[in-house]
Amino acid sequence: MGAGPDAPAVTVGQGAPAGGVDREFLALERELAVFLRRARAQSGEMAREVHPELEPAAYGLFVRLDDAGPQRATELAGYFGVGKATMSRQLRALEDLGLVARDPDPADGRASLVRLTEEGRNRFRHVRDARRERYVRKLADWDRAEVAELARLLNHFNVRSEG
Repeated sequence: MGAGPDAPAVTVGQGAPAGGVDREFLALERELAVFLRRARAQSGEMAREVHPELEPAAYGLFVRLDDAGPQRATELAGYFGVGKATMSRQLRALEDLGLVARDPDPADGRASLVRLTEEGRNRFRHVRDARRERYVRKLADWDRAEVAELARLLNHFNVRSEG
């Protein structure tokens, strides 16, 4: 679970360099930047695998709707930190492709819940499963405990980042 080939080796406890910033946090920032850049590129590729006309942000919508089930557009906008107009535009494009649908919200007849259609769920899960297989291949030489620890640490980071 190392850094990139040109990253400096960092061990816990090295302390702060002359600039006053801990080397550990500089290394973390660098590795997160690489990880996020790759994740954005992969998200676009996966969205296009679901459907060639999709924007990269669509893949995240599929993940959220598959994990959390039907949601209001305003909930989705809040979750992703985008405006209602942006979310509305993204959902409209997915609806036009037959990948999501809106149903009346039983709790409030004025609102609707967005859900994956069967076609949308099937396409998304096919791409997600292929992605998971790529992770299995890339991490084949890792011990399962290392994979579990990486997942645990990423979850811890994500939970802390929400609040």
